[in-house]
Amino acid sequence: MSPVSATPPWNVHRLPGADGRVVLVTGGNAGIGYFVAEQLSATGATVVLGSRDPAKAEIATASIRARVPGARVRSVRLDLADLSSLETAVGSLEVERLDAVVHNAGVALDDPPREETADGHELMFGTNHLGHFALTWWLMPLLSAAPAARVVTMGSFAAKSERLDLDDLQSRKEYRPKRAYGRSKLAQMYFGLELDRRLRAAGGSVASVVVHPGGALDSLTPSRPPVHVRTTGARLGAAPAALLLQGKHAGAWPAVRALLDPAVRGGQLWGPRVFGLRGEPRREPVWNHLADPSVAERLWDASRDLTGVDPGGLGRSGLG
Repeated sequence: MSPVSATPPWNVHRLPGADGRVVLVTGGNAGIGYFVAEQLSATGATVVLGSRDPAKAEIATASIRARVPGARVRSVRLDLADLSSLETAVGSLEVERLDAVVHNAGVALDDPPREETADGHELMFGTNHLGHFALTWWLMPLLSAAPAARVVTMGSFAAKSERLDLDDLQSRKEYRPKRAYGRSKLAQMYFGLELDRRLRAAGGSVASVVVHPGGALDSLTPSRPPVHVRTTGARLGAAPAALLLQGKHAGAWPAVRALLDPAVRGGQLWGPRVFGLRGEPRREPVWNHLADPSVAERLWDASRDLTGVDPGGLGRSGLG
């Protein structure tokens, strides 16, 4: 007889307990972030929703509490498009340590014109990438205070076909919204992998993992009124897409596993099992273009210059 495995196979519907852990989910009031928060709340973890809209955060918090009896969930105001606000946002967490952060919040624009953040950065690059880059620096003392914290960065399947223009990170030359979005998510994924390399080199206990949700559609997402309402028409119209794609509840699975599974290691990429588009979460090879350390280093240097912080040491204490 073969020995019984010490760890049961991963089951997205039967997650391990996480009592006592504290997790911040950016953009936790809607979309995939909401389902990450809902699923983590069911494990006993304390979940903090980071949201720039307190009213929407309150609605999401009430929805989670209604579905998860005894859920320990609350929210803080977090605006990744305003770098000067991040110190206050982290202070408002009022925790001594943070066991994990899920960098999920994102802005996606479908049409021109090009918009900018309060700091003068292109809106999607500035929010999705630079905001999380700077937030990580502010969070690092709290993450380092936990025994084995994880930074989980939510990338996008849209980033697989994109390449960064290191000479035009802000999309000033030729602005195409969908491309700018894909590149902002690609920048996040480079950041997540490079962060892990730098944390390991610094001898820290924090691990950084990159995930993507595959093809996650609203029309395949179960209703969570009033956070998300799926009409019958939308459900029927999306039926053919269900063969290849999935809802946002399933899009949350790779992030949840990256956070909870003790077998997951820093520097890994996790996504859905079937063609990277749908299904249970699995580890996948790091995409070839994401494995280029020279691009990651140049992006890191540019991000440090644009934000004025460097999260790759051991947080603020590492800057001297």
